Amino acid sequence: MKFQSTVNRLKTTSNTKKYSFSFTTGGLLYQESVRLATLFAEFGNWNHVRNLVVDQNLLQTRTQKSSVRLCREICSRLKTLGEKELDLLVDGTVKDKGYILWLALCRRYKFIRDFAVEVLREKLLNLETELQIEDFEFFFNQKAEWHDELEALKPETKIKGQRTLFKMLREADLLSTENRIHPALPSTSLINTVFLERQKEALFFPLLESQLGVGNW
Repeated sequence: MKFQSTVNRLKTTSNTKKYSFSFTTGGLLYQESVRLATLFAEFGNWNHVRNLVVDQNLLQTRTQKSSVRLCREICSRLKTLGEKELDLLVDGTVKDKGYILWLALCRRYKFIRDFAVEVLREKLLNLETELQIEDFEFFFNQKAEWHDELEALKPETKIKGQRTLFKMLREADLLSTENRIHPALPSTSLINTVFLERQKEALFFPLLESQLGVGNW
């Protein structure tokens, strides 16, 4: 099966690359990300956007240091998106914007990407509708056998990572407050913008094979 073989390739390559846990800064950062994407659409330069955001404290942080850190994090995510994807983040539906930001997270952070592919989507395919903290623990411990950087994390950082990841899933409307998995419902615009050219990235979402309809895209 085409998509299953892609999953296997992603699992194999994930073990050779280091994981970053800097995604614990904030959550999905929906409003902030849309604002920065809008500024980029106007000025077309990330350095200019960053300087404008920090100088005018557009993210309304308490300190300039916090503003710089938050702006850097958001820009690192948005820079993974192409022009049409950024346009959809600015002008798309609320649901599409959430999906685009989840896509950016998966591109930016291999840990989140692997979790999305190997845990979130697999649970849905196995007709398991709930995501539990134990699922995160099992995934983390499994990956820690191959990744010393995970083994070296402080316990509180691991807990924060789990809480932040679940929070981002809820904010992207992929998980309910009761931890029930919401199957993704990509719009035609999202399908045409992202999945037509990068079909494997549909694996980052809890989608059923019947929803994918690759042959019809």
